Amino acid sequence: MTAGTRSEAAAVAPTTIDQAVVAAAEAALDTIGKAKGSIGSVIFGQEHVVELALVTILAGGHGLLVGVPGLAKTKLVEALGTVLGLDAQRVQFTPDLMPSDILGSEILDETADHKRSFRFVRGPIFAQLLMADEINRASPRTQSALLQAMQEHHVTVAGERHDLPRPFHVLATQNPIEQEGTYPLPEAQLDRFLLQIDVGYPSRAAERRILLETTTSETVVPTAALTADGLLNIQRLVRRLPAGDKVVDAILDLVRSARPGDGPDEVTNLLAWGPGPRASQALILAVRARALVDGRLAPSLDDVAALAEPVLKHRMALTFAARADGETVSGLIKRLVARLG
Repeated sequence: MTAGTRSEAAAVAPTTIDQAVVAAAEAALDTIGKAKGSIGSVIFGQEHVVELALVTILAGGHGLLVGVPGLAKTKLVEALGTVLGLDAQRVQFTPDLMPSDILGSEILDETADHKRSFRFVRGPIFAQLLMADEINRASPRTQSALLQAMQEHHVTVAGERHDLPRPFHVLATQNPIEQEGTYPLPEAQLDRFLLQIDVGYPSRAAERRILLETTTSETVVPTAALTADGLLNIQRLVRRLPAGDKVVDAILDLVRSARPGDGPDEVTNLLAWGPGPRASQALILAVRARALVDGRLAPSLDDVAALAEPVLKHRMALTFAARADGETVSGLIKRLVARLG
């Protein structure tokens, strides 16, 4: 698709969207633009990663950041918390981390008159933006406790339910190189993440800027562009934006063709398993959010193509024979996207 397709989608949007939605969307476009600019003042050379992180949060989901150490993943989460007006916390995952270290636990209090009662002490998960650093280093028990809370938006301790704050988002990180002493996330738990965001090395120009601007005595602090309530309003707006029939059909064609038995033979024979309906839900929310981040009121086929890999990559697996032949999930997704036309 071309840039003309994007402007076409934006041009027809006001005639197909309720005027109240149009007004809210136009206000949101300005706010999101300010948020991108503020994050860009401290994160250099990772524009694509910043865009995907914003898409994840505006769509109301959780993200999995995959990249080697030193690529500003932690700084990105800190900047997002500040710019979006969210209470942010960070947890360094280790093999000895227990579920109670994240969720919280009950402690026994004793008053001056010797009366005893239990009091729940909240863990770091009670934040609006939680960074789960190196999530694959924690035991499966701890991973499951976090991922269950991500899905259900509450925790249960000693039979008592404790609701998590709204909004609530988790950005987890993984180191793709060092796998010693790690517990890879099971496929069913990977499916809880809206997007997998691959963080690569910056360009030479971006790295030069990093050298010159981050090694001086002056520290740049991003400014807030949103509040938690404002973010919730934008998340509700994303769900109200229309997606044309062509976009919906493209999403269905793409996701269904990535499943064993449903796609073309040259693809089906390479797949061990593929994405379920949650991938379709994630993709339609993500393309709407990307349209807003890109300054448009309606998604286009360009958005589907751009978000296919972040949405599908962690929801697919190749057969052993396909891996032995040098096939990759990324390459397979590119072939499926090319079939959309």
